[in-house]
Amino acid sequence: MAIQANDVTLKSWVEVPAHSDFPIQNLPFGIFSDGGDGRVGVAIGDHVLDLSLLAEVGMFDDLDIPDLSVFYESTLNAFIGLGKATTSSVRNRISQLLQHGNATLSGHEIRQQALIDRKDLKMLMPVKVGDYTDFYSSKEHATNVGTMFRDPENALLPNWTHLPVAYHGRASSIIVSGVPIHRPHGQSKPPEAEQPVFGPTRRLDFELEMAFITGKSTELGTAISTADAEDYIFGFVMFNDWSARDIQAWEYVPLGPFLAKNFASSISPWVVTLDALEPFRIAGPVQDPPVLPYLQISGKRNFDIHLEAAIQPENTTATTVCRTNFRHMYWSINQQLAHHTVNGCNINIGDMYASGTISGSGEEAYGSMLELSWKGTKPLTMADGSDRSFIEDGDVVIFSGYAQHENIRIGFGDLKTKVLPAL
Repeated sequence: MAIQANDVTLKSWVEVPAHSDFPIQNLPFGIFSDGGDGRVGVAIGDHVLDLSLLAEVGMFDDLDIPDLSVFYESTLNAFIGLGKATTSSVRNRISQLLQHGNATLSGHEIRQQALIDRKDLKMLMPVKVGDYTDFYSSKEHATNVGTMFRDPENALLPNWTHLPVAYHGRASSIIVSGVPIHRPHGQSKPPEAEQPVFGPTRRLDFELEMAFITGKSTELGTAISTADAEDYIFGFVMFNDWSARDIQAWEYVPLGPFLAKNFASSISPWVVTLDALEPFRIAGPVQDPPVLPYLQISGKRNFDIHLEAAIQPENTTATTVCRTNFRHMYWSINQQLAHHTVNGCNINIGDMYASGTISGSGEEAYGSMLELSWKGTKPLTMADGSDRSFIEDGDVVIFSGYAQHENIRIGFGDLKTKVLPAL
């Protein structure tokens, strides 16, 4: 069924710059503040539409929303919890209100107050994340890492092509774009050392990922099938799973990463809905060997989303170091959520599920500095002439992502994080 708000012929009475991430066909949801408490908004061009004011003047009254206070909440959890039928209706209504020729909002006295310039606002965490899982679903990335740290002939562990590998991460340290991080401390063991040492990481790395957010809860003991998985997924953000590679190398056997990952993960502030990404579906890679029945899928379950990572050293320009695509994922979001819950694990509204580093087949498509510099042996040259094997103090790491089709660009905005010296 065609989604009304995705119509490529739609134009808005709000000016939308060319190549904007936020045309009328996108309408992502986020939490903004103009100095007070956060509330729910939608991005359109260079502006944010304050949904709380639209609710006040009755523009959602016929959508059977039981409590309009959801638009005044400081996270999207309550809004997402209305269910996809309702949130999709809200998105469609916003699309109608913003369409060229519709004077319901453009001619209303609330217009000037409800439509706010994005540069005058602060974006906050879009959701309260109760639980966070990080998958490891790019075959190219897993192969690169296995090649570096194990036998190249056996880069993938035996289970990797049979199930979506993942670990449970730390939800409390997920932060929104614009919040800086400090270089973390931890134990590491240099190859030449007989004993481990303690100190700031020398190998701070980014991981270019996407993450989906669940919009329905389940009871303990309930499993979600691959066919039903998308009913539980509200939308996506870009995700930077910061990593301290030297700390990780020392600690991750036998139970996996701990301090190397839990110090921070950064997300983009706008949640792009699954509805908005519907036109960008694409078939995933052929899975060989065939997966078990509970992981089997049909149809197009991957998404064609172009992703870039750039490094901006302090007081200079940014250098793009990676161009990759979400389409490369070996394991789809349907398979990830089905596997996550097949044992009866319950999920909640606002839970976050990151894809794992997204790497393509070419060196320019590697989604981490670990791969791009091949464990530090091939430093990258920045625009200012400096070299980078890993991320330095003062660097800003910038992610951008968008899907494009028929001249319609559905983007996520920027995800920017500055690295400060260790405390």
